[in-house]
Amino acid sequence: MEVIKEDFGEHNNQSIYSYKITNDRGAEITCINFGCIITKIIVPDKQGNLENVVLGYDTLEEYLNDTAFLGAVVGRVGGRIKGAHFELDGRSYTLAKNEKINHLHGGIKGFNRVIWDAEVFENGDEAGVQFKYLSPDGEQGYPGNVRINVTYTLNNENELIITYDADTDQKTLLTVTNHSYFNLTGNLKRDILNHTLKIKSDKFLELDPEFIPTGTLLDVRNTPFDFTQERSIKTGTLSNHPQNDLVGEGYDHPFVLNSNRDREIVLKDPESGRTLIVETDEVGVVVYSGNSLSNEGEIRGVPWRKYLGICLETQGLPDAINHPTFPSVVLDKDQKYFSVTRYRFGLE
Repeated sequence: MEVIKEDFGEHNNQSIYSYKITNDRGAEITCINFGCIITKIIVPDKQGNLENVVLGYDTLEEYLNDTAFLGAVVGRVGGRIKGAHFELDGRSYTLAKNEKINHLHGGIKGFNRVIWDAEVFENGDEAGVQFKYLSPDGEQGYPGNVRINVTYTLNNENELIITYDADTDQKTLLTVTNHSYFNLTGNLKRDILNHTLKIKSDKFLELDPEFIPTGTLLDVRNTPFDFTQERSIKTGTLSNHPQNDLVGEGYDHPFVLNSNRDREIVLKDPESGRTLIVETDEVGVVVYSGNSLSNEGEIRGVPWRKYLGICLETQGLPDAINHPTFPSVVLDKDQKYFSVTRYRFGLE
């Protein structure tokens, strides 16, 4: 196990570094201290070919111009907050508006747009990087000074473990996630339409025309949202279900998980043989099938297009602060925030 630190560029007179974590089996995770962005995940296919399985760029300039949150940690709150507004203990808060009148993924300068302190560690069968950031009171409109750590750990079982821990000196909102786009074909050889997905979830959230939860939980049975049995992503893009049509022919929906740390999310690419098992302690996962990805330009020599990657965003439910029936994303003063999501890369 080793971690190699290299220069990646400079932003606002501060150095940006990349950190390549390699295990004893040749798997690699590369990340940078701008936005805690994961730039590459390299794992084998069934033929033993080591290839990249996430969307990412090779230059800082491309990340500075990115609008798709590629590989980044997003927060303070992942997902949308309606009207960029919420009330907490009788006080009204207005957040940065970065999607029409709404607040998305932490705002104009959320966790994905800041420079984090970083510390490397190597411990026998695992190695990684711990990122640290102090989000000041009032940042993007949120109350409280929040100290947050994000730790990326790679072990010799080809597992990436992301640990989030934080605290605040004032009651605030916090639910953080990683926004990596997975493509298990390897080096973006194909899109993700033939990937299959299985989720232990009986309910998903209905979205309004601005992709914000209405508050209604819908049953997955007899719909293209039923991933209790393995289903290809393509079925949702070809569906005439109004919720698939709404988000641009595909998925951009929160699913409520039935269980945790129990192989609750399984993504597969039948052709390469690669599998990804995601286990989390979060209440939900937002499945986004890349319906709104640009069709202009290139990413690492591959033309941009819809369905080039799929996000599996483990987090609290979007707009939870405005839906009293949703599990709370409020973090109290001196309360500890702690969340772990484990990504296990394998073969079938």
